[in-house]
Amino acid sequence: MMEEAEPSGGVIEEETPPQDTNTNYNHADGDAASCPAVEGVPAPPPKRGPVVVRANNKNPASENLERVRQWSVATYKCTRQAVSERLGRGSRTVDLDLEPRLELLKDDRQRYDGVTKLAQTLANQLAQFSVTQKTLGDAFAELSLKTPPLHVEFTANADAQKFLSKSGETLTASLNAFTCDMSTLINKTIEDTMIDARRYEAARVEYDAYRVDLEELNLGPRDALTLPRLERAQKDFQSQRERYQRARDDLSVKVRLLQENKVKVLHQQLWLLHAAVAAHASSCHAFLEECAAALGDPDCPPPSWLEES
Repeated sequence: MMEEAEPSGGVIEEETPPQDTNTNYNHADGDAASCPAVEGVPAPPPKRGPVVVRANNKNPASENLERVRQWSVATYKCTRQAVSERLGRGSRTVDLDLEPRLELLKDDRQRYDGVTKLAQTLANQLAQFSVTQKTLGDAFAELSLKTPPLHVEFTANADAQKFLSKSGETLTASLNAFTCDMSTLINKTIEDTMIDARRYEAARVEYDAYRVDLEELNLGPRDALTLPRLERAQKDFQSQRERYQRARDDLSVKVRLLQENKVKVLHQQLWLLHAAVAAHASSCHAFLEECAAALGDPDCPPPSWLEES
């Protein structure tokens, strides 16, 4: 009996997928960059080297604490120096050229301020006086119309008061201009220099504080503990000395420029004020003389009705 052969469909052979002959993938290298991207399959991420993160050794809290500590130490030294100077116990640095000029500037400022206040008071009073003169002149003019026998006299006095009032207004304007320029000189120009003077004084106190601290350390013993403090004090003293010298030089230049500017401004303003006062006085005097000449000698009043009767 013959065995029947199994049909060919009983044995299933797996077909291997066709390989791309152009594939060039180096397995030995393991380099993903050399492997082409297959459609539908994402390319593997590129290899990256190690990332180095640098740590910040500075702590903001410690920095703030150190700044507060330095500020506290500097404030304590400056306060101690200022108190010792007021009590007459501590020594202070004196600039024999700059400080006398500062004292003279303070005295001049006080005197200029007094003159400015007096000029402003005079301007206010003169303005009120001019208003009163104008009102009086209007009253004389009204009476000249209502009193025909005294028309000339009332009119002359009305014109005189009105002229004096107008001239007073001009003088008031000149006084106001003078006080305005003086206020600018005092409150802006001189005040700007005084601000620099206060900064210079603060730098001087701080310089003296570090100088005294260095002198005290130099008088003490020198060992392994005090030498670092002495070096740090010497460094701080040198820094404060440079700051003090810069403030002194800047202030000295500013005071010299202020002196020249002050003389020019005062020279001009004083002459303008003098010319305004002289013009007011001469114009008033000339007008009153013209009025008196126009009126002539006063006529004798007419006899009364009793004398006529």
